[in-house]
Amino acid sequence: MAGSTFGKVYRVTTWGESHGKALGAVVDGCPAGVPLTEEDIQSYLDRRKPGQSKATTARKEADRCEILSGVFDGKTTGTPISVLVWNGDQHSKDYSNIAHVYRPGHADYTFQEKYGIRDYRGGGRSSGRETIGRVIGGAIAMQVLKEFGISFTCYAKSIGPVVAENVDPVYISKNPFCLPDPNVVERAQSYLDACMERKDSIGGVIECRVDGLPVGLGEPVFDKLDALLGQAVMSIGAIKGFEVGDGFQSSLLHGSQDNDGFYMDGDEVKKSSNHSGGTLGGMSDGGQLVFRAAVKPTPSIALAQQTVDDQGNDTLIVIHGRHDPIIVPRAVVVVESMAAITILDLMMQNASSQVDALKNFYKK
Repeated sequence: MAGSTFGKVYRVTTWGESHGKALGAVVDGCPAGVPLTEEDIQSYLDRRKPGQSKATTARKEADRCEILSGVFDGKTTGTPISVLVWNGDQHSKDYSNIAHVYRPGHADYTFQEKYGIRDYRGGGRSSGRETIGRVIGGAIAMQVLKEFGISFTCYAKSIGPVVAENVDPVYISKNPFCLPDPNVVERAQSYLDACMERKDSIGGVIECRVDGLPVGLGEPVFDKLDALLGQAVMSIGAIKGFEVGDGFQSSLLHGSQDNDGFYMDGDEVKKSSNHSGGTLGGMSDGGQLVFRAAVKPTPSIALAQQTVDDQGNDTLIVIHGRHDPIIVPRAVVVVESMAAITILDLMMQNASSQVDALKNFYKK
């Protein structure tokens, strides 16, 4: 299977299946000398692990990580960093009734058609547990980005139709939805409760803001910052939409409204607004990077759904087992991680964009 590696210089390869023995990631290209411990990674994994509230699956996984290589005396060595997370609470029997039936909204049918075989236990490689490797890669990337003062604020912008109007970064970790607005949490909970009573699921929107980016990350043609962010975020299984800045709303504006004016602040060029979301011509413009991702409802629901089996017969399916009624809260850190991987990779590529930078690096 191709396509399990993301990045050109800072490269993250994820591996493992939902009901296999373990999952993890191999990170190649991380600079040497970066402070890194298992706890640095664990703090990010804890944000995505299951069983933390009734808004998540009841599957109980500690998701404790083990660093197998690439770190010595608490610092990266410049060699590949391999990190493993053991699976411990698989209920494979929960999936025996779908061994020959395609679940609506899942990759069962397309995976079977492409490879001629599929691991039906929890979706195998197409499971949301694959994102453990992404979070590992993102956690390591953020350790590097901290050295440059780059910070991330990622949260649920909306839960179903309930939209956060205010952003209080401190509050994001204080509620089960990762909402930044305390005024809407009760409404979000009521809406989710009603859906769960109907044995249904809901989606939402994740917003991510990145501060401290230098100007010029990204390339002006195919490897634009926003294009690569789109690829990174859209590669997450549950994501069905992506936009930067005003996004689709910009289609309703005039140029005079959408353009961000420039002004001088001492010796620095600043923008009077940020409709572009921190990118211009595919490159970071020094402003706050702002993007959003639309998360679809969890496809595994306990309602009867129309489908077919692998013999071509029409049938109905009722999915049993432990599933998130909403994916959004646990996907927040995954979106943040993919952004960090993308940004660090572009920063490392950008180091060779001007000959003066190379001269300074190799100057004796």
